[in-house]
Amino acid sequence: MALPGRRHLYYHRLRSLVKVISAISGALLILFAVLSFLAPSPNESEHFHLRQHQTSFNSVSEDPITNGDSVFHIPSSGGKLDRDIWTSRNAKFFHRCSNASAKFAKSEAVTHPTRYLAVATSGGLNQQRTGITDAVVAARILNATLVVPKLDQKSFWKDASNFSEIFDIDWFISFLSKDVKIIKQLPKRGGRTWTPYTMRVPRKCSERCYQNRVLPVLLKRHNAVQLNKFDYRLANKLDTDLQKLRCRVNYHALKFADPILEMGKTLVHRMRIRSKHYIALHLRFEPDMLAFSGCDYGGGEKERNELGAIRKRWKTLRKNNPDKQRRQGRCPLTPEEVGLMLRALGYGSDVHIYVASGEVYGGEESLRPLKALFPNFCSKDTIATKEELEPFSSFSSRMAALDFIVCDESDVFVTNNNGNMARILAGRRKYFGHKPTIRPNAKKLYRLFLSRRNMTWDAFVSRVRSLQRGFMGEPKEVRPGRGEFHENPSTCICEDSEAREKAKAYSRNKKHGKLDDSSKKDDMVSDDQNDYDDNDEPEWPDLDDDEDQSGPQEKLLYNVTGSDYDAVISDEPELEEMLSD
Repeated sequence: MALPGRRHLYYHRLRSLVKVISAISGALLILFAVLSFLAPSPNESEHFHLRQHQTSFNSVSEDPITNGDSVFHIPSSGGKLDRDIWTSRNAKFFHRCSNASAKFAKSEAVTHPTRYLAVATSGGLNQQRTGITDAVVAARILNATLVVPKLDQKSFWKDASNFSEIFDIDWFISFLSKDVKIIKQLPKRGGRTWTPYTMRVPRKCSERCYQNRVLPVLLKRHNAVQLNKFDYRLANKLDTDLQKLRCRVNYHALKFADPILEMGKTLVHRMRIRSKHYIALHLRFEPDMLAFSGCDYGGGEKERNELGAIRKRWKTLRKNNPDKQRRQGRCPLTPEEVGLMLRALGYGSDVHIYVASGEVYGGEESLRPLKALFPNFCSKDTIATKEELEPFSSFSSRMAALDFIVCDESDVFVTNNNGNMARILAGRRKYFGHKPTIRPNAKKLYRLFLSRRNMTWDAFVSRVRSLQRGFMGEPKEVRPGRGEFHENPSTCICEDSEAREKAKAYSRNKKHGKLDDSSKKDDMVSDDQNDYDDNDEPEWPDLDDDEDQSGPQEKLLYNVTGSDYDAVISDEPELEEMLSD
């Protein structure tokens, strides 16, 4: 009789245990459901982590964050380096070569005496600069006399300056006199002002395009034509002599007017007084730029409302997926991210930075982490007085020209987007000795910035330096003929192959200990300046030879932060102008 009683007690206890387990399981399920409901979605979680690291302003310069055995601690120094961070490797093996060939006839031999081309440029300073450069080449193609180009005075930038107030007009005319005949204004006809026939040409119009579209009109319309909205109206690929003419215009003939040049030199001198080397940063973190990008910078509902209101000004802007934009590298880096990248590349807190920027979105709060990393933070407003800047301050193009000069003269130029100023300066710095130009590889850096708290600083540094290969302004980063010509003027840059081969032989002999005492003294090349490995070049898509090369392939060149404007420019001129510089 005892056995049935024990069995009954056993089943009773088992039922009680099952009830307890069921109750606990139910409670856990309810708790899990509540947590799932309250937890952010994966995208929101990503944004949360992004906001968390973007707004940690007080912990930037000393940022010990522990995660298990990993500590992310940002040092004040740039760390150990195996290279010179202020120069480009192998730059000494390349030199500019933009002189015309013997077969390029002088202007007086090819210019028709009664054929005139006038041009009206568009956009801001740097967009107009491309238009002026290409206008000279277009006049040469048409064998016409060029009238000094008109500058856009009604654009987004609202600058009433004329050509002679921005550039040295007499130098422009005289320097190019052997290539193209240039006059300041159309001659009068019958004592009256000559009004030219106005027309437009397609974007990326080739040499044949000008001969087929413009020349017949020029001949029929009494030999005077004005091309309006003249920006990027010339093909990327041209005959070698025409490409070299482009370089002579852009890098030699277009010299700023004396007042701008002198003030620019003053700003550069003041930066040099502060430090032997300096970085110039084109930040491009203005509200308009961020609104266009459609990206999320961690400001929550307030940010979305503010930037969304700006986006409504342009009807053609469709709503973007912020995560997709950032994954594709279309978002400018935040000031903090720029600072972290530079520190990882070896620039310590003692480095002086000149920031070329308009109104920064978020103001001092956005700039605080960058200033914490680089306290020697300068701009034209901090190194010049209001009285000194007063002659320029009411003219956006003149102010932009001052920034252009300081950026061009800098030891290192950092661009945070791929607009016109970035492109022109990148090409100019290649032409004049491959001075380092750093372009953030935003597409690859995106994930790294999100996960930086889960790694050591050394691991972060290693990854940044690896991802930035091909984005540092080194020779041969872009193969000849790739990219936009103003950005990659490869036709005008020649390589000293003999010196390069000698350097290679020296490196090989030094590595195997085959140098005698005399050869070791030769100043050939240092260990940290070994030849650039072409296999390390980023994958660049080929451009076809069609007249219009502004399609999707061109947009893929480099990291495309802020550079995909072609989809909106035809219908939104104000947007195009705002983005142009």
